[in-house]
Amino acid sequence: MASLAAAVATSAAAAAGPAEVEEVIVTGSRVTGMKAADSAAPIQVLGAVAMKQVAQPDLIQAMAQNLPSFNAQAYGGDAANLTLSAALRGLSPNHTLVLINGKRRHATGNLAVLGGSPYSGSATADLGLIPVGAIDHVEVLQDGAAAQYGSDAVAGVVNLILKSASSGGVATVTGGQYYKNGGKSGAWSFNNGMKLGENGFINFTVEERYHEFSRQGGADRRLFNRDGTLKSTVSAVDKGVLNMAGSPNVNNIIGDPQYNIYNGFFNAGYDLGGGVELYSSGSYSHRNADSYENYRVPSKISGKTSTGVTYYPLPSGFNPTETLAEDDYSFTGGIKGSMDTFTWDLSSTYGQDADKIYTNNSANAQLFPVLAAVSATPIIPQRDFYDGQFKATEWTTNADFVKTFEIGAATPLNFAFGAEYRKNTYSIEAGEPSSYYGAGAQSFTGYDPSNAGEHSRHDYSGYVDFAVDPIKDLHVDLAGRYSKYSDFGDATVGKLTARYDFSPMFALRGTISSGFRAPTLAEEFYSGTNVSPSSAAVQLPANSASALIAGFQPLKPEKSKNYSIGFVAHPIERMQITLDAYQIDITDRIQTTGFLYGSIVSGGKNNVISQAVLDSITAHGNTLDSGISYAGINVFTNAVDTRTKGAELTVTYSTDFGEYGHVDWTGGFNYNETKVTHQNPLPAQDFSALPAIITQNTLLSSSALTGLTTATPKFKIVGGGYWTLGNWSVNLRESIYGKSSTLVSTANIFTNLEIPTAAITDLTVAYKVTPALKVEGGANNLFDKKPPNVPYLSSIGRPANGSNVYDAPMTSSPYGINGGYYYARVTVTF
Repeated sequence: MASLAAAVATSAAAAAGPAEVEEVIVTGSRVTGMKAADSAAPIQVLGAVAMKQVAQPDLIQAMAQNLPSFNAQAYGGDAANLTLSAALRGLSPNHTLVLINGKRRHATGNLAVLGGSPYSGSATADLGLIPVGAIDHVEVLQDGAAAQYGSDAVAGVVNLILKSASSGGVATVTGGQYYKNGGKSGAWSFNNGMKLGENGFINFTVEERYHEFSRQGGADRRLFNRDGTLKSTVSAVDKGVLNMAGSPNVNNIIGDPQYNIYNGFFNAGYDLGGGVELYSSGSYSHRNADSYENYRVPSKISGKTSTGVTYYPLPSGFNPTETLAEDDYSFTGGIKGSMDTFTWDLSSTYGQDADKIYTNNSANAQLFPVLAAVSATPIIPQRDFYDGQFKATEWTTNADFVKTFEIGAATPLNFAFGAEYRKNTYSIEAGEPSSYYGAGAQSFTGYDPSNAGEHSRHDYSGYVDFAVDPIKDLHVDLAGRYSKYSDFGDATVGKLTARYDFSPMFALRGTISSGFRAPTLAEEFYSGTNVSPSSAAVQLPANSASALIAGFQPLKPEKSKNYSIGFVAHPIERMQITLDAYQIDITDRIQTTGFLYGSIVSGGKNNVISQAVLDSITAHGNTLDSGISYAGINVFTNAVDTRTKGAELTVTYSTDFGEYGHVDWTGGFNYNETKVTHQNPLPAQDFSALPAIITQNTLLSSSALTGLTTATPKFKIVGGGYWTLGNWSVNLRESIYGKSSTLVSTANIFTNLEIPTAAITDLTVAYKVTPALKVEGGANNLFDKKPPNVPYLSSIGRPANGSNVYDAPMTSSPYGINGGYYYARVTVTF
């Protein structure tokens, strides 16, 4: 955490406007007083003004719409739709380390499981639980930094600097919705700073955000023709779908979840005198969220009374929802001081995220007939189920020291050293028995005792960092770190960064570093079953006996090498240009496998594809629905080596038009390409001889590979102008997303779902009614751009991705699936 004086100075700089480049930074360097413009590593600073120029007050959206290398997830499968993620430079969210005031932020307990997505396997800090109103500015280090910060900083570091003002504050109220198909949203936020005694401050923020469901796509292909008419093959029982609300558009799975989030943050400090300062920060968040699953037909749930009468208790069918009740909190306490050329900082941070999972508006197709058979009269099935709980905790304690020495160089030698202790836990709590009886509640099976368990690990690390200007205009930074983990051993990494300023107008910079990422405990031990109306996939814990039966070894850490070279230029007054090219090599990259078949129903019979897979499912204790067509497993494993190459260009410039106002111009371009350089083979016992009906013979499916290589756009351009004149201001921003694609298959037909290059325009117009009152309105995606729909394959009578919804948008779209969003906001400053 910056000192009180430095924090206030930083706050004032960040508020100056989107093009401000003179911020003092605390990320990527342990040299006090470093400015972003002088950094030897590529760092972008996003100020409070820029973050507020988005429609929905969501930190992920604020960053994605302003930073060219930052990509946000727009849609997730199952529980991942309830806690969306984001990532730097086309890598996994797990490769970006999130800090708050320089201290490590704990991760979510909700793991993104489904493969075929760039966000698969993500279990990192949840940016959606951090209120924009609490943040002074964001420092984004776009460089490998494991030697400085430890595991996870493969792609870079996001450091959120909290507000530290000791007086005044801001209150905002926002409302909006999509142009059509739902998504009504509302939010309020209150930030205030106060003095603590004579020498301290506390700055706190509270907010609430609400968002309703959106729905995309047409009718359900299992029951209706594309024109919405009922299929002639629908049974008499399933014709009850005509009485379902919204018929024929009864399947709501493609769309935003509904959520209500409450966030509270505080940041505090107290100057004890003599260069010693106490500091603290903390947060509490609560989220309730619901996401629709596939519609279930009326005949899915049936029972027979003890007198032999068959009946269907849900005659219109039902739309199950997966529901999350989340509680998240953190607390940091520390003390730091300085004496002449020596500074020290001692701190400890604890964070916990607990996620209770429910399946609501559902029923258990195996349990209900058992209960129905003991009653002479029809009974009502259980509709809501408690599936269990995920919980992740992290406790980190740091001791950091910096000493400067005069060694006769152009600047004193800055010697930083320190140590860190970290303990992580991850647990799964079993749900109620009815949630997992038989095949479990429809759409999402509860976690049974075989899934449940608590796991922990700890690690110790120490680092050193030397920074000096050996000669005038040449800055060199050398860092090294040693870490020892209780579950897989040790890792040693290093980093060398240099910058040479040829003149005040031009500087050359570059970095070479090694890094690592420890597998998360969720990746090691998560277990569950994902079901659809026709299939079941058991996610085996990677570090388990059942995974060993299928031929998979326990996870080991990823290793990485980062290389970058670039320049910083100030060709004219008030203009800065940066360009950095980079390469990131990752070995033993952790991915979830493609769906590994155990059996498949074909030709009217059940075909065994892999007995080892079926044995692993049995060993894990799973019972699958007898009515499904496909059964198999997924496992997190060290699957591939990848190479990511790219370049990032940023430009900032400000112009003064006198009586016509002032404009801050910003522009950014990121090019990014990932290739798989090696893929590990399937375990031999899984697929020794594949029948013709199955084409998968690699560890990762073709779909999973495209999730790594082509699902993220190869380029992204952001640019805008922020114009102010008197009480008026206008922010116009353009984001151009390059082409992206994913490969999908259904009925053994492969289709490349391509999303072409698209330009998204955002516009905000604001007016200061008084110095304290501002009103604004605008739109994100002003021209209502939407991704293409998934093509319909008439030969098999279904969409190309196997979805049950006709004409649904391609959910891998980097700019979302819902089109335009308009909003209004009122801000009061006091």
